Amino acid sequence: MTDRSTLDLSSRDPDWWRQAVVYQVYPRSFADADGDGLGDLRGITRRLTHLAGLGVDALWLSPFYPSELADGGYDVADPRDVDPRLGTLDDFDALVAEAHRLGLKVIVDIVPNHSSHQHVWFQEALHAGPGSAARDRYVFRDGRGEHGELPPSDWQSVFGGSAWKRVPDGQWYLHLFAPEQPDLNWENQEVRADYRTTLRFWSDRGVDGFRIDVAHALVKDLSEPLRDLGTHAPSGEEALTGLPPGTHPLYDRDDVHEIYRDWRKILDAYRPPRMAVAEAWVPGARRALYARPDELGQAFNFEYLEAGWDAGELRQVITDSLDTARAAGASATWVLSNHDVVRHASRLMLPPGTDLNAWLLSGGHAPAVDEAAGLRRARAATLLMLALPGSAYVYQGEELGLPEVADLPTEVLQDPIWEQTGHVRKGRDGCRVPLPWTTAGPSYGFGPGGAWLPQPSGFAAYAVSAQDGVEGSTLELYRTALRLRRKLLAGEELTWAVDAPDGVLRFDRSEAWRCVTNLSGTAVPLPAGEVLLSSAPLEDGRLGPDTTVWLGR
Repeated sequence: MTDRSTLDLSSRDPDWWRQAVVYQVYPRSFADADGDGLGDLRGITRRLTHLAGLGVDALWLSPFYPSELADGGYDVADPRDVDPRLGTLDDFDALVAEAHRLGLKVIVDIVPNHSSHQHVWFQEALHAGPGSAARDRYVFRDGRGEHGELPPSDWQSVFGGSAWKRVPDGQWYLHLFAPEQPDLNWENQEVRADYRTTLRFWSDRGVDGFRIDVAHALVKDLSEPLRDLGTHAPSGEEALTGLPPGTHPLYDRDDVHEIYRDWRKILDAYRPPRMAVAEAWVPGARRALYARPDELGQAFNFEYLEAGWDAGELRQVITDSLDTARAAGASATWVLSNHDVVRHASRLMLPPGTDLNAWLLSGGHAPAVDEAAGLRRARAATLLMLALPGSAYVYQGEELGLPEVADLPTEVLQDPIWEQTGHVRKGRDGCRVPLPWTTAGPSYGFGPGGAWLPQPSGFAAYAVSAQDGVEGSTLELYRTALRLRRKLLAGEELTWAVDAPDGVLRFDRSEAWRCVTNLSGTAVPLPAGEVLLSSAPLEDGRLGPDTTVWLGR
């Protein structure tokens, strides 16, 4: 285990996260050291120099815990251990030590809403029977109907179908996600105590922060009789529509904040304090509650990710997001891609209103996406994001310009959404295809063998080795942008230009730095200033469509 005295040297600035660039690593798809086709911790450690060279401030590790992968690792069998297929706790300690040596912080995922059905607690609950203390750690209920044959309520799983599963003795347990992910009962004090232990366990091993999965779903209204939801959607912000804030039986209940205030006391006991960021799919005003200084401190803002490629819409989203963060005393967060959504190099080129699932089911052919045009727009969106005040979260592979792999054959799909929806929703595998590091080899350098999801042949052109040192490549654009960003950062404000042309976003970050993004269909004149960086070549000194430029003032 890393010595605590060393940890204090890993960051002398307790607010390092406020304008950090955080790189999300999906461990199973980043780098494979042992050749089994599955990414692992030693593979990540070997590639940390890539992240340090890229210029990010931290890496966020998606779950690496013991799991049967019923939901890509978010079905956690033991939250204080490493999946043997991915390594050991010693491997984790080595990763943290190397990251800190390179000046990188480490953030890990915490999955508190549910466990795996393989967790020792759930197995104990199944054997203990109705009314037992073991079952009280989860949400077990008797069914409705003459013989208890009907689910206890009409609550639906995010992945499709009922959120209840019946066990052999006749009771039902709640699972808001896959049946292999039983929901924990956060009214149970033993559950609360165990997660305090988990936070301390990883903090003691050198972790600098935590990303809290489904942070808005822990506390539920379990009073009898359980409330049916009727026509209300099962998840996301739309589930909260039409109900008074804080009153939905499953999501964003006011009582959840008591948990995070308790967690903040633990996180602040470390020097430096550990940061945390909430994944909370709630409207902005409610999201600010999770980001308060006495709670998690920061919350993901998905409005930028979901916004269309439209100047007016983006300006409003940016303004509202900054206002929400400011009200919470937090900094804003920005993200374009992650392990749950279609990669933005493809998504941003789809016509407004495109049904993304239908597009995936078509193999990415209806409509077809122009990869070159998509990459141009993705590069412009990235430079815009990196110029905004706050933290930017970058998903692995976007620095290579990777598109979505929309044409994965159905027989190789791993996401439980595919099976659980009866082959109606294709799922998220297309953004989780292992990274290409080299232009050749059985898995383009991902590992000495193959890869757990097939990589398209076109990945060779996006490989790190194909872009390294190549002027104008997407990889070099990210490296240059992050290097400049570190030098230019000053304060957490921006000032919108009042005279920007239609379809153009223009703002000043400081007296030395200005960002201009052309979302219109025609080239526009550049304002005065030295061109520091452009996402695409200028057109006779003018800013072309789908292009962002940073100007020195």
